[in-house]
Amino acid sequence: MEFVWFIFLPILAAILIPFLYKTIRNVHTGWFVLVIPVLLFIYYARFVKGILNGEVHISELPWIPSLDISFTAYMDGLSVLFSLLITGIGALVVLYSIFYLDKKREKLNNFYVYLLMFMTAMLGIVQSDNVISLYLFWELTSISSFLLIGYWFTKDRSRFGALKSMLITVFGGLMMLGGFVLLSIMGDSYSIRELIANAPQMVGHEYFTLAIVLILLGAFTKSAQFPFYIWLPDAMEAPTPVSAYLHSATMVKAGLYLVARFTPVFASSEVWIWLVTGIGLLTLFWGSFFAVKQTDLKAILAFSTVSQLGLIMSLFGASAVAYHVSGEGSAIFKFAAFAGIFHLINHAMFKGSLFMVAGIVDHETGTRDIRKLGGLMSIMPVSFTVAFIGSMSMAGLPPFGGFLSKELFLTSMLSLNEFNLFNFDTWGIVFPIVAWIASVFTFVYSFYFVFNTFAGKKKEQALPQKPQEAPFGMLISPVILAAIVVVIFFIPNLVAKAFVKPAVVAMQTGLYENPSDVAIHISAWHGWTPELFMTLGIIGVGFLLFITMARWQKLYDVQPQYLSLNALYDSMMMFGETGMNRLSRFYMTGLLRSYLMYMFFFIVTITTAALFIQDAFKVDMDSFSPVNAYGFLTAIIIIVAICMVIFAKTRLAAIIALGGVGYSVALFFVIYKAPDLALTQLVIETVSVALFLLAFRYLPEVKRHGETRKIRVGNFIIAAAVGVTVTLIALSAHSQKLIPSISQYYKDTVFTEAAGGNIVNVILVDYRGFDTLFEIAVLGIAAIGVYSMVKLRLSRKEKSDESK
Repeated sequence: MEFVWFIFLPILAAILIPFLYKTIRNVHTGWFVLVIPVLLFIYYARFVKGILNGEVHISELPWIPSLDISFTAYMDGLSVLFSLLITGIGALVVLYSIFYLDKKREKLNNFYVYLLMFMTAMLGIVQSDNVISLYLFWELTSISSFLLIGYWFTKDRSRFGALKSMLITVFGGLMMLGGFVLLSIMGDSYSIRELIANAPQMVGHEYFTLAIVLILLGAFTKSAQFPFYIWLPDAMEAPTPVSAYLHSATMVKAGLYLVARFTPVFASSEVWIWLVTGIGLLTLFWGSFFAVKQTDLKAILAFSTVSQLGLIMSLFGASAVAYHVSGEGSAIFKFAAFAGIFHLINHAMFKGSLFMVAGIVDHETGTRDIRKLGGLMSIMPVSFTVAFIGSMSMAGLPPFGGFLSKELFLTSMLSLNEFNLFNFDTWGIVFPIVAWIASVFTFVYSFYFVFNTFAGKKKEQALPQKPQEAPFGMLISPVILAAIVVVIFFIPNLVAKAFVKPAVVAMQTGLYENPSDVAIHISAWHGWTPELFMTLGIIGVGFLLFITMARWQKLYDVQPQYLSLNALYDSMMMFGETGMNRLSRFYMTGLLRSYLMYMFFFIVTITTAALFIQDAFKVDMDSFSPVNAYGFLTAIIIIVAICMVIFAKTRLAAIIALGGVGYSVALFFVIYKAPDLALTQLVIETVSVALFLLAFRYLPEVKRHGETRKIRVGNFIIAAAVGVTVTLIALSAHSQKLIPSISQYYKDTVFTEAAGGNIVNVILVDYRGFDTLFEIAVLGIAAIGVYSMVKLRLSRKEKSDESK
């Protein structure tokens, strides 16, 4: 079986979840779901050996071959790494959810269907070689995350957070799609591999910079970069398993994956380097600074996630510099990609464990408010140990994996000061300074999270329930992740060889041929280097700020709430809601005449403007058919009949006159030798008149009172404008042929291809079969609606008669 099919395994398995949930209620549904990510993790682990040797694997599932769009799965070092993270942490999250979510109180069928849908979407993103299919999976993550964040839909904040995340990420996705379209135009392909190969030819294209901006909007919104990060803290209203999965290891990593994957395409651009590195570093500082302000455990982790994502993003941006230098200088900047991938792995491990601990504390104490917590170390020793390991790794302290990747990060930031292109020799010094300050606040919020929760004085009286250690099953997943954090510190080069180096080769295409070419060795001790002194400064200043938090935390109150990005978002949403309400009240008058006037006005304005702007209005009198006496007489009859409709005093007279118009048009078709059209027109007109007469007794009487001169003049202007516009379109369409007429094709094939004799019938049934089918469907839906309203009216009437 082609491995592309394994992308769809979770969503196909999701079909069975509702049936399992309803039929086997004694067993937690999560146990059935757990099988899927475990099997996928084992399957994708098989690719690691081949990837180490520089192999790549391609599997294709045709989708729209005529447009060169397909589901093409491409497995290289980067895809394998992300696939293992998605399925491995996915399995641990499902295991954690089995003990976190009560099988009796929660709608587990919905939860696991959404989770499996999301898993498929993420696997599709990281394995897609076709940018259109990548976009499809990208938006599927937005939809499934919306459902997961809003899982507890009875809570206002859950719905608010779900909507906020979807609006921001879908906006970014649409911008990204525009960038993909521009890339496909420049590179003449939808394949990412071919776009990378064609990158040198695209650099000078006028769309190149615009494509960079649009694609980065997609990456920044998904990976919660400044200023789009505001959706992530509100998404913490989701159940903790969702936060541990989406907001630490998968969804927020999608933007990082996108940047890593397209680095070989855009690395030659100064705009790419400055935007990715600059926005990443700004996000790192912003998230770390405001994490200390938070009082909710998951909010602290949300802002810490924002900061850590910014750190990785800045490293990916710095890695693009390697394409602009050679020799020893190139090796320095190649280092940044290695550091970014290594920290991405570390972050997935320690942040996943910390989110799970936050969920455990909430589950066992009834609150996530850190002001009510404290002294839980003796009550929840295992949870404290996991939280300590995760927090110290996040702070960048030994002996934990985060220390190693933080050192690599500082080395990369210091190296930017040595780059003498794109004004980095002037502004490069800013990068290590900002990185150091942000790292200080990272140290502070790491200590703040773990020690304010587990150390200090017990506050059991402030807790909604008596605290206790979590059940064994709930501790398995966070303990495994914490253990990996420790193990990585002692065998970093083994992890680098198996996962980091192959991913670096995939990310820096053209700079490496094989993972063995990545000659980077990780060690905990490098001597007395600038990075070590920066680390010592981070620890010293960070610890001082931590123990004096109560004195300087009031600085956060200086910023007015109405100047925040969240306030800006709320104002935009409020303006949109109130503004649209006012606009709706203005034009929603309840009068059919008003709605028709709006539609006709815009149709006339847009159509006539397009005709004259494009110089499309032309009249060729030579192509007109001659008009005989019968034609003139029929035209006069139609005009008289129309006037009778307008000035009729009764509905019956108007119906008869309207029928006269239709039958006269049929006569026109007969005169100009179109018997098929004439027959069709006669049938339609007869049915229409019959229906009018059948409903005649239910139609309201004609009322002329209330029609002022102003209304009549307006009606006349709109009617005349529509008539003139339609006439102009008809004359212009008849007088010029921008493309060959299709009528000859119909004539040539109506009998040989469609096996029909009546060309009108064949067009309706064969050539325009789908159009006719949809028209029938619309009529069917309308008929059902009418029937429902009639039945409802009759039932109400019967109830009224019974009450009497």
